[in-house]
Amino acid sequence: MAPRSPQQVRMDDVPLNAFHLKIAGLTFGAHLTDGYVLGVIGFALAQLKPQMALTPFWEGMIGSSALIGLFLGSLVLGWLSDRIGRQKIFSFSFVIITLASVMQFFAATPEQLFWLRVLVGVGLGGDYAVGHTMLAEFSPRKHRGILLGSFSVIWTLGYVAAGFAGHFLAELGPDSWRWLLASSAVPALLIMLLRIGTPESPRWLMRKGRIAEAHQVVRRCFGPQVILNDEIPVESARHLRTLFSARYWRRTAFNSLFFVCLVIPYFAIYTFLPSILTTLGQSQNFATDLLLNALLMVGALLGIMLTQWLPRRRFLIGSFWILAASLGALALVPPGQGAIPLFALFTLTISAVSNLVGVFPAESFPTDIRSLGVGFATSMSRLGSAISTGLLPLSMIYLGLQTTMLILTGVLVLGAWVSILWAPETKDLTLVGASSVKPLNAH
Repeated sequence: MAPRSPQQVRMDDVPLNAFHLKIAGLTFGAHLTDGYVLGVIGFALAQLKPQMALTPFWEGMIGSSALIGLFLGSLVLGWLSDRIGRQKIFSFSFVIITLASVMQFFAATPEQLFWLRVLVGVGLGGDYAVGHTMLAEFSPRKHRGILLGSFSVIWTLGYVAAGFAGHFLAELGPDSWRWLLASSAVPALLIMLLRIGTPESPRWLMRKGRIAEAHQVVRRCFGPQVILNDEIPVESARHLRTLFSARYWRRTAFNSLFFVCLVIPYFAIYTFLPSILTTLGQSQNFATDLLLNALLMVGALLGIMLTQWLPRRRFLIGSFWILAASLGALALVPPGQGAIPLFALFTLTISAVSNLVGVFPAESFPTDIRSLGVGFATSMSRLGSAISTGLLPLSMIYLGLQTTMLILTGVLVLGAWVSILWAPETKDLTLVGASSVKPLNAH
């Protein structure tokens, strides 16, 4: 192997530049849309429930519909992108999201609205798998944690924007839910147009043996002095069973389970936030929403700093214990007595630690199965979220709020235990060596 010129710099070590920020912005656009899509449904359901005479079953199904689509899209489109390329799915996913978002305006039955939101979720799920992968494979390792974790801030911004839209579009009359749901087409269309011309991942091109194309992308995006790597790694199998091989099953289990255990209480609680606050003895009004939205934003920003400063593993495990303690206490306090401080602590913490769901999966798998691994972990999280969100209205009716919250507390305890057993430390990891990351065994 010829020695590297002293002027040459590895792509992993280049300074943060405008291209990195462009890819990050295009990736974050999906999370903005996702936060908005999942945020508006709670407000839309408040109008839909009497208008369409929704049963608890259909209320849960529509509430979880986008999550079901996220499960399917993450799994299928993530697997497909490892085969046909990141860029194709990166562009195609928002075509689906834009069209399905517009069609929600014309939905006449619960079934039609359910399937349209499933389609929106399919596009978002594919984008989660591919967007995180693209951003991870282009980002310098020094800034990868911040870039991958920052999506939580953008997701929260979309969720907060949905809250404002829900309050103000309610003035449009009985059909305001149509405008509210269809409004997600606006950011989706903008992102779809901006993604035209996005380059293919050079790491994926190298794995495919398209070496000249890979180096051409690197030179065009970062300059002639930047190189990708010194040798071409051997491509491994891209079958789903590869994730459960002796080499990868622990990191697959960890990334799927910790992700599931975080998002189940997140989506279950915040999809039906108005009903839960009422049960806790708190009125749902603009001031309460403003406080919780501010906490979500502060938590997301705090999470970026903690992702950069703290070891990933310590940040994750500590957050699980704080979440379990605050939610468990919230389940046991009488309604109206101390509920808001506990709910605020829960909100702040879960928003902060949610940064790690964009970091750990992308840093845990090698290039040839990265989208597959990220997609599988995301799909499992959305399946868990869809099930929990679908069952929450029934659980609230038949088990009550206290038992429901204690069950969700148990989910968070499981997440802490899984993280203690298997969470790796991926901070400052070089993606070339990602395949050598070994999750920790039981202590």
